[in-house]
Amino acid sequence: MVRPHSTARTLAALLLLAAAVVVLVSLGRWQLRRADERRAILAAIERGRSQPPLMLAADTPPTDLQPWRPAQANGHYRDDLTVVLDNRNREGRPGYWIATPLLLEGSTPATAVLVLRGWMARAQPGQPPAVAPPAPPGIQHVTGELAERVPRLFELWHFGGAAMDALPQRLPAADGKPPTVQNLDLAEYGRASGFRLLPVVLEQSDADEDVLKHDWPQPSVDFNQNQGYALQWFGFASIAGIAFLVVAWRAWRRRSGGDPGNR
Repeated sequence: MVRPHSTARTLAALLLLAAAVVVLVSLGRWQLRRADERRAILAAIERGRSQPPLMLAADTPPTDLQPWRPAQANGHYRDDLTVVLDNRNREGRPGYWIATPLLLEGSTPATAVLVLRGWMARAQPGQPPAVAPPAPPGIQHVTGELAERVPRLFELWHFGGAAMDALPQRLPAADGKPPTVQNLDLAEYGRASGFRLLPVVLEQSDADEDVLKHDWPQPSVDFNQNQGYALQWFGFASIAGIAFLVVAWRAWRRRSGGDPGNR
C-alpha cells in the first residue's frame, strides 16, 4: 500500500525551507554590513582622535573639521542664544544637554561654533524645575572634541506636520527663556541665531561647572558582536538548506520508486 505522501505538502515544505534559507542568509549579510559600518566608525574615531588638537577659527578649512578630533576655541559665549536639548539620558537618568554658541575671538565675519556645554539632570518630582546654568562671561578657552552634528533622537510624527518643540524662527526667544527642543539642526539654528556657524559641534570636555557633566555618549563599535550574529544566521540557513535537500531527496526517491514504502 502506498504511504500517504502529499505532493502539495512536500512542495509547501520545500518552498518554506527555500524561503527560510533566503531570509536567514539575508539576515546574516545584513549583520556583516552592520559590522562593516561599525568597523568604519571605529576607524574614523581612531583617525580623528589621533590628530593634533585643532584651534578653531572662522577660516578653518572644512577638511580639518574631522569628527572626534580634539579641538579648542577662544571666544565669548552668547548665553542669550542657549538652547536646551530634552530627553538626553545619562546612566539611566533623564536630563538635558545645554548648547550655547561661542563667538570666536577676532573672527571676521563674526563666526561662532555651537558648544555642547554638558548634561544636566532633570528635576525630580516635587523639586523646582531645572534651570540651565548661565554660560561663564568674558573670553573663554574651550576644549573638547568635534562632532559633525548634534546627535539626534528619534522623533514621532506630529499632527499638523510641525513639532511642538520646534525652534523659534528668531533667537533670542520672545520670553527670554532658552527654548527646549528634542533635536537641533545646525543650519536651522544658524538662521534663527543670525550667526555664521562652523559646520561642526564642539562637545566640551573641560569646565569648572559642577552642574554639567561632560561624559558624552559614544557610538557602539562592537563589530565582533555583529559578526557573531551573522555566524548564527548563516548556521540557521545551513540547517534549513540541509533540511531542504533531505526533503527534496526523499521526494525524488519516492517519485523514482526507490523508496521501499512506495512499492
